[in-house]
Amino acid sequence: MMIRKPVAEVFNAFIDPAITTKFWFTSSSGKLEEDKSVTWEWKMYNASAVVHVLRIIQNEKIVFKWNSPARMVEFTFTSIGDDKTYVVAKESGYSETGNDLIRIIKDSTGGFTTVLDGLKAYLEHNISLNLIGDKFPPELTKH
Repeated sequence: MMIRKPVAEVFNAFIDPAITTKFWFTSSSGKLEEDKSVTWEWKMYNASAVVHVLRIIQNEKIVFKWNSPARMVEFTFTSIGDDKTYVVAKESGYSETGNDLIRIIKDSTGGFTTVLDGLKAYLEHNISLNLIGDKFPPELTKH
């Protein structure tokens, strides 16, 4: 997803929970730091995840493990000139097979697409769309 903001600003949006909470999770126990763990919460779903940061390359890459069984997530940030950044999210380490694997990959792909859509709206237009909270309304589902 291309974000029309400088790479440092886009990268920091994932590092600093004061920004990330505007488009992804509702709270965090701290900023992302290499070899440290934080807990992210999605209060609307009564859910949380322990995130262990494996690697941070300033303005280029964030790699962490989360969930059980642990899966690796890698965000890469590519500067396109002074005012645009291309962000890619990849999740790996699936233990599921067959239809279960297909379901998990669809859920993961949709989830990260929603995160990047929310990031774009927030950074480019200062709009918090509440995409994560509205994805599974409690009145309609128990996700």
